[in-house]
Amino acid sequence: MNEFEIKKLEEAIKKSWDGKTCYPPLAGKWTIKNPSLGQCAVTALIVQDLFGGELMHCTHKNHYWNLLPDKTEVDLTRGQFPPNAIICFDKLVTRQYLLDGKAAIIARTKERYELLKQRVQNAADKC
Repeated sequence: MNEFEIKKLEEAIKKSWDGKTCYPPLAGKWTIKNPSLGQCAVTALIVQDLFGGELMHCTHKNHYWNLLPDKTEVDLTRGQFPPNAIICFDKLVTRQYLLDGKAAIIARTKERYELLKQRVQNAADKC
C-alpha cells in the first residue's frame, strides 16, 4: 500500500457515492456537500478488498474505517463528521458482520456495497 494508491481509490470512491450507496436512515440527508455521509461501512469494505487489513468500529457514532496490515488507519469517510467530533476505536468487526449481520440486512449493506464496488471499478477503469 502506498499513499498514491489510497488517493486514487479515494477519488474513484468519491465519484461513486450517492444516496443509493448511503446508509438508508441517512439517505434522505445525503447531499453532494457532504458526500461521505452514511458511506462508511461500504467504503471500508472496498478499502479492505483492495488493501486487506481489519475493519474498525466506533459504536457511539456507528462509524467504520480501516486498519491496514501495516497498522496504518485509513478513514475515507471521516469528512461526514464535524472536525471536532470524537471518533474512538471500540472494536474490530468482521467482514461477515458488516455484510450478513442482522443490522447489515436491515441496512442493505451487501446491496449498497455491490453497487459501490461496481461504480468504483468503472471509475477506476476510466482513470
